[in-house]
Amino acid sequence: VWVRGGRVKVINSRFFNNACADVGPDVGGGALRVFSQYDGLPVYVVNTTFGGKQGFGGVCSNGGGISSIGVSWTVINSLFSHNRAIGNGANPAGPGTPGGGSGGAIYNDGNTMTLSLCGTRIEHNEVNAHGSAIFFVSNDHSGDIRIDRSVIQNNLGGSWYETYPQISNHADTPIRVTNSTIE
Repeated sequence: VWVRGGRVKVINSRFFNNACADVGPDVGGGALRVFSQYDGLPVYVVNTTFGGKQGFGGVCSNGGGISSIGVSWTVINSLFSHNRAIGNGANPAGPGTPGGGSGGAIYNDGNTMTLSLCGTRIEHNEVNAHGSAIFFVSNDHSGDIRIDRSVIQNNLGGSWYETYPQISNHADTPIRVTNSTIE
C-alpha cells in the first residue's frame, strides 16, 4: 500500500508476503509506504500483523514491514516478524552499491517525527545494512522514539546501534523505553 497525504489508519489487518523494489536508498515498505499525513498526524496501526511466521514476511530494499519519510507512527498491539530489508549499501548508498538494506521491520526517515510502539512485538526480522528491527533517522535531529510494553528481540544483521541493539538512530535521538524488553 502506497500512501501520500490524507489520513491512513490500519486496524485488525494482516500483511503477508508483500514486496517492493529490492534496491535503492530511499525505497521501502514491503507492506506499507507512507509520505505526508494530513496536519502531520501519525499513521495508526492497531492489532495488525506484518509477516507473523517464516515464509510470510515482507521484503523490500528498506523497511520489510513499513516505511515512511517524514511521517510519525503510533503502533499498538501489533506484530512484525520475518520481514527483510534486502537492499545493499545503506542510505546514502555506499560507493559501488545500489543502496538500501535498513529497517528489517520499520524504516523511518525524515525530519520531525515520532515512532510510538505500545504492546508491540518486533522479532525475527533481518537486514543487510542498519537497524535489524528499526531504522530511525531524524535528519534535523528533532524526532523521538517511544517504546512501551513492547518486545524487540532476535532480529538479525546490521550495524550502527548507538543506544539499543537492533535499533539504528542518531546518538542524540531521544528514546523512552518503559516496561519493555530490547535484547
